[in-house]
Amino acid sequence: MSSKRRKKKGNGLLIGVIVVIALIAIGVGGFSVIMGDADKAFDPDSTAMMTVEIPSGTTTTGIGNLLVEQGVIDSADSFKLQSKMKGMDGKYKAGEYTLSPSMTMTEIMEILVSGNVNTLRFTIPEGLRVDEVADKLEAEGLINRDIFMKEIESGEFNYRFLKDAPAGELHLEGYLYPNTYDVFTTASEHDIIDRLLRQLDSVFTDEMYARAEELGMDINEVMTIASLIERETMVDSEKAKVASVIYNRLDIGMRLQIDATVQYAMGESKQFLTYKDLEIESPYNTYQIDGLPPGPICSPSEASIKAALYPEDTDYIYYVLSAAKDGTHKFAKTGSEFQKYKQEYKNAYGI
Repeated sequence: MSSKRRKKKGNGLLIGVIVVIALIAIGVGGFSVIMGDADKAFDPDSTAMMTVEIPSGTTTTGIGNLLVEQGVIDSADSFKLQSKMKGMDGKYKAGEYTLSPSMTMTEIMEILVSGNVNTLRFTIPEGLRVDEVADKLEAEGLINRDIFMKEIESGEFNYRFLKDAPAGELHLEGYLYPNTYDVFTTASEHDIIDRLLRQLDSVFTDEMYARAEELGMDINEVMTIASLIERETMVDSEKAKVASVIYNRLDIGMRLQIDATVQYAMGESKQFLTYKDLEIESPYNTYQIDGLPPGPICSPSEASIKAALYPEDTDYIYYVLSAAKDGTHKFAKTGSEFQKYKQEYKNAYGI
């Protein structure tokens, strides 16, 4: 082959390479333009803000369809494609989000990946009655109290531990588990109640159900005792000892005579009860009834529930606040010992 022909062939090869490179460049550039257009806001001038809830387990395609339905974006296919190209496919977090058609696709995707959801946080302290929970949540703007209390009385909640709970307006007394919660801003009264019940469901283990059966008690009785413990002592280390006093009294047929049950019957808390207070007629007044009241008198903590299930083995049948004024109690086996501690308490508090 002549050098002339080799030169001509070489030139042709070079031109071919240049053409291919040019086509690639045009393709990449065109794709970039397409992707850039896809990333533009659906409606840049919109001032609307939409609440979009992404259920747990929703696929990227499903999220794209939801966003189109809500009018936040105009193409689910574009959302899917951009998610893949930017490495966000499969990384979106469930939750409730505030989004706008004025946001770019990238902005929307970054929000959904961040999990920066629209939630409200609230805390239910240990030892509150249902009505106190309702008052707190209403004060924080989370519920309508009337709707909440109606749900407490007649809402449908399918949990194993509610099988023996009292019917009526006190149905869920003691079962609204105390904890700190985050709920969606659109959560209804039913949703909030269910969230509290679901937390108790996670706390009350199969082992606890088995232990209740071993004790020959239903869950309502366990929760009732736990609520008495919760209101009687703030000191976790003595909860099981308080539980032993309750069980010991039940075993010998002695009335519980727990002040907290009188306060529950009265609907108010008083530091010191009068003899007249102790005479109030109520199935919850353990100065007047034998055995346990019909149901819990507050929402107990996990520590109190465990104490109700695993009481200490003692011979104590009395306890009284100690003179130390630190919330602890003195425990006694005899009436004379109890009277001694009681007098010490009275002297300390100037009663």
